[in-house]
Amino acid sequence: MSAPAPSPLAIVDAEPLPRQEEVLNEAALAFVAELHRRFTPRRDELLARRAERRAEIARTSTLDFLPETAAVRADDSWTVGPCPPALQDRRVEITGPTDRKMTINALNSGAKVWLADFEDASAPTWENVVLGQINLIDAYTRNIDFTDPKSGKSYALRANDELATVVMRPRGWHLNERHLQIDGEQVPGALVDFGLYFFHNAQRLLDLGKGPYFYLPKTESHLEARLWNEVFVFAQDYVGIPQGTVRATVLIETITAAYEMEEILYELRDHAAGLNAGRWDYLFSIVKNFRDGGTKFVLPDRNAVTMTAPFMRAYTELLVRTCHKRGAHAIGGMAAFIPSRRDAEVNKVAFEKVRADKDREAGDGFDGSWVAHPDLVPIAMESFDKVLGDKPNQKDRLREDVSVQAADLIAIDSLDAKPTYPGLVNAVQVGIRYIEAWLRGLGAVAIFNLMEDAATAEISRSQIWQWINAGVEFENGEHATPELARKVAAEELANIRAEIGEEAFAAGHWQQAHDLLLKVSLDENYADFLTLPAYEQLKG
Repeated sequence: MSAPAPSPLAIVDAEPLPRQEEVLNEAALAFVAELHRRFTPRRDELLARRAERRAEIARTSTLDFLPETAAVRADDSWTVGPCPPALQDRRVEITGPTDRKMTINALNSGAKVWLADFEDASAPTWENVVLGQINLIDAYTRNIDFTDPKSGKSYALRANDELATVVMRPRGWHLNERHLQIDGEQVPGALVDFGLYFFHNAQRLLDLGKGPYFYLPKTESHLEARLWNEVFVFAQDYVGIPQGTVRATVLIETITAAYEMEEILYELRDHAAGLNAGRWDYLFSIVKNFRDGGTKFVLPDRNAVTMTAPFMRAYTELLVRTCHKRGAHAIGGMAAFIPSRRDAEVNKVAFEKVRADKDREAGDGFDGSWVAHPDLVPIAMESFDKVLGDKPNQKDRLREDVSVQAADLIAIDSLDAKPTYPGLVNAVQVGIRYIEAWLRGLGAVAIFNLMEDAATAEISRSQIWQWINAGVEFENGEHATPELARKVAAEELANIRAEIGEEAFAAGHWQQAHDLLLKVSLDENYADFLTLPAYEQLKG
């Protein structure tokens, strides 16, 4: 390991947390500082490049596969590095934040993989950032337990060979961590989350027969994947572990990344494990990039855009073909349903939908899929067991029958569905309820029997913005206008007050959430990410 230089990293405006010195020790902070010094300037350039590309899409209203990387796509000789044993079988993955109870439940869930989330399922309070790292260290050293203060129920880890393999998701490139600064400059949240986790756990995970595995969110180009690869190469040398130990699965959850899947795998090829199809952020990215492209890019209600929509089929089938051609895993989307303890009929209908969704993914060639709740693990497992049997994956299924053209990925107008007034109401309801919880430090929230995260709020506010700016007329004859959105939001705020009572309403952040949703939904200047203005209001 390189000798750490004295860290110029300052912890700013943060209350001391129990055991924080175990994570924020001098050696770990020196490593994060070195990551910042080496890689933040390039991060900044790539964020500027995003804006340039968005401007080009606004001008042309189209996207295409990159001519300058045609040789990478045409070269059939390259594949990603061999998959480590711990990631061979990923047929069911559970997602969730890294609070103590979730850490134990996710590891015990029976899923093959746990996506330990510091991103969209975690509001980035300083407490969540630091204690989440402590919880993962405690899990790997088997020093973790939890007793629910309300129920008195105790939680403890099962035997090591029964636990899910952890794939950790740091924050996206666009978010900073305001509590860690160098010379007054905030360190990118991605480098904080990755750096602290990698520094403390890389060797420990190798000793357990696993490794430092990551999900990379919000990637918009192969150049951003290249930056991550450079981070991995440096980090492995720094702590003295072999090159290729890191494995990364990239979420193809932006429309621009969908045109660069092969190039993304190529840039990460010594460290690539696979690609994942992330639904809500993908739709949010379509709206964001084509928001001024006219009526043919107007999405209907979010729940009307299923994975069987032609442009979504094109995206998922291209992902499977690309992954298997290059020896990588293809991981499917989220089953977000949260089982009801009170309504068996709701569960019955939802379980049937989950089963049909997972049957389709397994039949299409995916090697695994996501669920948001332990009760869904057996359902998804059954779907993949039927197709995989004893095989760990189906990477040998090359899907050479798939042929996707550039226009297929943005054929939004191939959908018959239209935006509806109830769809507007739902977007406002979910937006307010989610943002309020996020401002309280909760990133994964059950709303109307679905587990929602930040991607949900993004698609909600984006659809309100798009429908208003496109002058959508709903089926009841009303037009999408700022005035209508304000009226629906005021009604929802009154409904919440009546539903939870005056005391709980006053104790929450409801008015603040209402105001923030309307700001990002109605402002003429569309905010790139809701979490940027929201982070300025997040306490702690």
